[in-house]
Formats: sequence, C-alpha cells, structure tokens
Amino acid sequence: MADLRAAVIGVGSMGSRHARIYAARAETELMAVVSATEATSERVAHEYGCAAYTDYQEMLTAEKPDVVSVAVPTVMHLNVARAALEAGCHVLVEKPIAASVAEGQALIAAAEAADRKLMVGQIVRYDPAIQALKRHIDAGELGRIFQVACRRVSPFPWRIQDVGVVLDLAPHDLDLMRYLTDEEPVTLYAQTARHFHAVHEDQLTAQLRFAGGILGLLEINWLTPTKVREALVLGERGLLRADCTNHTLAFLENADAAHGARIEDGTLGGVSQGRLVELPVGDQEPIAAEVAAFVASVREDIRVPVTGADGLAALQLALALLQSGAERRPVEI
Repeated sequence: MADLRAAVIGVGSMGSRHARIYAARAETELMAVVSATEATSERVAHEYGCAAYTDYQEMLTAEKPDVVSVAVPTVMHLNVARAALEAGCHVLVEKPIAASVAEGQALIAAAEAADRKLMVGQIVRYDPAIQALKRHIDAGELGRIFQVACRRVSPFPWRIQDVGVVLDLAPHDLDLMRYLTDEEPVTLYAQTARHFHAVHEDQLTAQLRFAGGILGLLEINWLTPTKVREALVLGERGLLRADCTNHTLAFLENADAAHGARIEDGTLGGVSQGRLVELPVGDQEPIAAEVAAFVASVREDIRVPVTGADGLAALQLALALLQSGAERRPVEI
C-alpha cells in the first residue's frame, strides 16, 4: 500500500512524466496535478486517476501531499517550491533550482526552516550510461583523470523562450562535471552567440579548470540538426564515452598503459590506441530512477542525492558562463 501522498505542480513535458512515475510506483499515490491551464490539468488528472487543480495553493491545502514535484517555469520555482515546503511537503524541484542565486539561497533556507527535504532534478545523473560511467571512474579504471568533455546539441526548441541555452542546458553538464570529478571548477571561460533565438544565446562553447587540475570542455547549442548528448572522460588508462541519447558506454584503451606503463609513480610510457570495448549499462528510465531516489530519501530519511547546494552550484556556474560570454574574459569562481 502506498505510504506517500504525491502531487505534481506543473504538468508540461517534464511534469507529466513525474506524474506518470508517481502513479506507477507502489510507495506513492498520485493525489493531484496542477496546471495553470485547466484543460491540461484535467487531461493529465484523467490519465492518471487523480484530482485536477489550477491553483497550487488550493491543492496544497486540500490534498496535503507528502511529496511534491515542481516543474513550473524557472521564474516561479521559488514561490511554488517554498509554498510546498511551508505546507509540510518534501520537494523535488526541476533544474535550475531558481532564477537567481539569491532565490536559490532563499529556497534552501526555506527547506531548512521547514525541516523538509529539497532535491534538485538533475536528471542527467540518472542516465544509465552516466551511472555506469561513474562506477568505472570511481573504481579507478581510468587512473588519473585529465579531462571531461560534455556535448549537448540539438535542433532549435521553439517552445523555450524565457532563457537561452546556458540556463536551460548548461546546468545539466556543469552538475555532471562536478558529479563525475568530485571537484569544483576554479576558473572558466565561455564564448556565447545568438543566431536564431529572438532574445537569448543559442550557442555556447566553454573551457573550465577544476581545483585538482582536470580540464573541462562544454559544447552546447540549439543549432545542430540532430540531437547529441554525450560525455567523454579522458584519463591515463584511456577514454570513456557515455552516449546519453542511445544509453551506451564505450572504453577506448590506452594500449601503452595496458601494457605496463609506470602508472603507479604518475608517469606514462606514452599513449597509443588499444582495444575498443562496449561496456554494459542498465536500462532504467532516468526520470524513474530520479523519482525513486527522491522517494527513497524521504521514506528512509536519508540525504537526497542532489541537494539544494548542488543545484545552487550548477546555477552559479551557469551564471558565471553568461558573465564570461558577455564580458569576453575568463571568470574565477
């Protein structure tokens, strides 16, 4: 029997997926969905057998959910998520955590004051290829890490008008880089451009340097005729490539390292091409894994895997990218 009452505020493309997962899980009962558009809330509510609302405050008062996913436009994150926290709900808020650093800090403070859990929806962490990539890195199979490169490109999404690629997409890869390296960036330099978007940038390339010396590369745009989502991690033993579009992971071996280079004292005999190995990955849907982690954190009263501080760090870095692009200079973090 379900022991957590769940609700979703904002049931567009992402929020409707949250609703589907809550409705399907044994531990949760989807009580309500909220959309400012009555037809949308009625449609989603009918599909999953729950109540429909157009006013989130009314829903919080009437339904008293235990857990709430917030998937409204970013400018509404603070007010909506804070209201849910103050109503006694644990909150999973979609990235970015808020529209500004000050709002993100206010949301974290609201969660602490309410003694409720706040998790930020960095769904890329839960891609099965990324989960497998992280396991191989943590097992030391690459040796020292030299570089992390993330590529997130796609055709132009006409539905996104409130922000550009940096705030919409870069938080995914900035969080991913922090997650994979367990390090923080100390400097970054970005180039941004606007080609098709009416107001905001639709292209980003950036370089980052992490505290331990790892280099980071970002390529993000809405200009590419096909969708690519990949992360490449280069180390002394070879290269791991996670394809988040096809959910695959491959390892290209450094043959010199594989044949007895003196890795233990920090030196390499050289780098040459070795075997290409396709590595196994899981098959769990990323949004399902993310919601499951949130629900488990609430039920078991453990730390959420992506904290408000993690979400705030990704937002701060994205804003630093915008600053660097606008001022055309490196930015120290």
